[in-house]
Amino acid sequence: MSIGDETKTRVPWRRDAQERHDRLIAAARREFASRGVDASLEQIARDAEVAIGTLYRHFPTRLDLLLAALEPRLVEFAAGSESALAVEDPWEGFVSYLENLFRVQAGDRGFNDFLSRRFPGSADTERFHDQMCGQIDDVLARAQTAGVVRPDIALADIVNLIWSNGRMIDATSVSSPDAWKRQLYLMLDAYRADRAHPLPAPPMTEKQLYDAMVHLSATQ
Repeated sequence: MSIGDETKTRVPWRRDAQERHDRLIAAARREFASRGVDASLEQIARDAEVAIGTLYRHFPTRLDLLLAALEPRLVEFAAGSESALAVEDPWEGFVSYLENLFRVQAGDRGFNDFLSRRFPGSADTERFHDQMCGQIDDVLARAQTAGVVRPDIALADIVNLIWSNGRMIDATSVSSPDAWKRQLYLMLDAYRADRAHPLPAPPMTEKQLYDAMVHLSATQ
């Protein structure tokens, strides 16, 4: 699955089944957006005016429902990512990619949670995260090769920024929904090559990073 692609191809349902399906997705989008990926499936079923068993017939797992609910966010993220990857200037491309990432992250608590975690039992979510990490590697490497981003910044540092930004979004989404922009630009100044100072510890390895993202899923 490419980022933003539809996750399933299915046979059309009868009209009443399609209506229940659509109500479930609409309710899930509202609930995941306001409460995150651990939102109550029972509440989603109640909001959609269906039995919990009906929810599971349409979406056998929480991740199936989550991916269906997040589809507009995934499409939005994909479009912004493609635009950023096409920016000719390495620094501007790097900035544009992160701006798009954090803007979409800020607009939906479910997507915020989804970015921060790994779900190793789901091939679809693994492909999404692998593709996103590959894109970050690409824009970062291009900016480092051009000498505009400090050479010791690694993928793990960007994921750390996603985590810290996600926590700040949780705290400020009501009182100051644009606070993430200031934080991002403060960090971008820290990433510039001409402002680099030695760091006291190395970045996490890819395995450490992956394990940390899985741990977030397991502890929620």
